[in-house]
Amino acid sequence: MRPGDIPSITQLGLVVSVLLFSVAVACQSSKNVDPTPEPPPTGGGIQYQTTPVTLRKPANFPDVVYDLSKNPLTVEGVALGKTLFYDPLLSRDTTISCGFCHQQFAGFGHSDHPLSHGIGGKFGTRNVPGLDNLAWGREFFWDGGVTSLDELPISPIQNPVEMDLKFSEALNRVQKNPRYPALFKAAFGSDTVTTARFLKAVSQFLLTMVSADSRYDKYVRKEAGGDLNPDELAGLTIFQQKCATCHATDLFTDRSYRNNGLPAGAINDQGRYTITLNEADRLKFRVPSLRNVEKTFPYMHDGRFATLDQVLNHYTTGVKDSPTLDPALKASGQLGIALTDTEKKQVIAFLKTLTDNTFISNRAFSAN
Repeated sequence: MRPGDIPSITQLGLVVSVLLFSVAVACQSSKNVDPTPEPPPTGGGIQYQTTPVTLRKPANFPDVVYDLSKNPLTVEGVALGKTLFYDPLLSRDTTISCGFCHQQFAGFGHSDHPLSHGIGGKFGTRNVPGLDNLAWGREFFWDGGVTSLDELPISPIQNPVEMDLKFSEALNRVQKNPRYPALFKAAFGSDTVTTARFLKAVSQFLLTMVSADSRYDKYVRKEAGGDLNPDELAGLTIFQQKCATCHATDLFTDRSYRNNGLPAGAINDQGRYTITLNEADRLKFRVPSLRNVEKTFPYMHDGRFATLDQVLNHYTTGVKDSPTLDPALKASGQLGIALTDTEKKQVIAFLKTLTDNTFISNRAFSAN
């Protein structure tokens, strides 16, 4: 790469991999926390230099919503964010990192348990969502309890069943750890660890996690390797007719909150209502993206379904009526979505074309 060139994400992976990498994004809600202002670099007026990174915007995606002007991506910032993402130092007993719950092979979800689990083997109340395409999100967690990507890590770090560490202590640990001063200085011009710098670095790493190289994407963009077989094409047509109201655009989510007819269950999770206290939001949860859905099992906010077959069976015969049930699930005069057994198989065949093996195996996103 010549001086002045802006590296691609692929080049970034090569650069990042030579640095030390080793806080967490989970599925519980949190009150917003206003990060402290970013202090100016220190060093007697000596300017520090970073290497810019261009955020990839796939041709079939809508516009990015994250304000990159307030947190420009750099090789150094991404490297620092990746180190923090995989560092168990940020949990009370130094056993749990962001990467513990968000595993790359599972689409950065967690396939081992229906519910999130963290420090001391404690379990949370919601399923770990997969992570991808966060630059297109405005609200996060199943209930939208966090409205800024830059504030996202605070909740799992402090959550008593996840990482269980005061955020101030997390900052203190990072400041005292010998590997971090050089990384902060490279990214921000001084080795001072602040809330703003910590959170911006994590965001930078998360923003690079763009998943858009599935067979479906190649089909849409008319690229090599984008052939879909007859069942997959039939499944795409059915999906567009019966599922795309909620799982909209090539992000496969409209980012809304909907009641999809699941009974509350033993946990009695009321979803979005716990944030808004609006009766109209009872039992509503954020519509998840279906990208890499083959890998992000178990499914639903509480991980109650282990397979895609079970998910589709719910939509055909398991939808329960309630005052806030989404209108799309009773538009035909009956509850749920009408699908034959053949159509279910075709929809599942299509959903598997959303698996992005490049994303799942990209070493730029992995711990080592």
